Amino acid sequence: MKTEWVFAYKRGKTCLSVFLAVIIVVLLALLEVGCKERGQQEVSVIGSTSIQPFAELLGEEFHKKHPGTNIVVQGGGSTAGLQALASGIADIGMCSRPLSSEEANVFVPIVIARDGLAIVVHPNNPIKALTLQQVHKIFSGQITNWKELGGNDQGVRLIMREEGSGTREAFVKLVMGKMRVSPKALVQESNGAVKELVKSDPAGIGYMSLGLVGGEVKALIIDGVTPVCSEVAAARYPLSRPFLLVVKTQPQPSVQEFIDFVLSPEGQRTLEMEGLVRAK
Repeated sequence: MKTEWVFAYKRGKTCLSVFLAVIIVVLLALLEVGCKERGQQEVSVIGSTSIQPFAELLGEEFHKKHPGTNIVVQGGGSTAGLQALASGIADIGMCSRPLSSEEANVFVPIVIARDGLAIVVHPNNPIKALTLQQVHKIFSGQITNWKELGGNDQGVRLIMREEGSGTREAFVKLVMGKMRVSPKALVQESNGAVKELVKSDPAGIGYMSLGLVGGEVKALIIDGVTPVCSEVAAARYPLSRPFLLVVKTQPQPSVQEFIDFVLSPEGQRTLEMEGLVRAK
């Protein structure tokens, strides 16, 4: 089996959602090829939906300074982004989790920022804080009613990210350990979809990138620490993860130029203004 396809079958399990995401990415990439402007370079950036909106913003700023290069950003999830990179569809993969040892043997990860993983509920939910242990019990199905936590007498509705999502993998590693998430959880395919469900459901609870929370949902205090960038930067907030741009060993000059821009003081300032913690 070729090295570039091993990531779609992590631990020997076929992941339908990753497969479908890759198919979508391939079709989108083919459409982009047909739409390239003559004389324009194109850098394809594919992967994590957590990083996607930040990469789009950085791509727009980069294009203003380098009008001869278009940065084309697509989602699909962290694992799908790595697969697209391996197969040559993507120039850069976006990954919102650490690489596995197997992946690290093939790719070069570049930390562009750090992000908190926010546990979010409806603004009207009276619960303001939870412990990591309580979050673990909620998502494993051991706590099923908000009244068990001092909240309203209503069943807890779990909202989860899909297989192949870097956000999901980070959550499982940081919160769940070896315990499985309850099969009753609703599965969504982006941070935005999680946010939409939580903001419309007073009984809902989900998790998402801290940088994308905004004011429509409430991010809970975890283990006594408020989920804000300063606490993530100080390593006090317990749920944090790296945001990575991932490349092959020798990226093209235009690819390296975009990465250098993201890591520049200007690029880092942009990420900080959007709610992330600087990489350096």
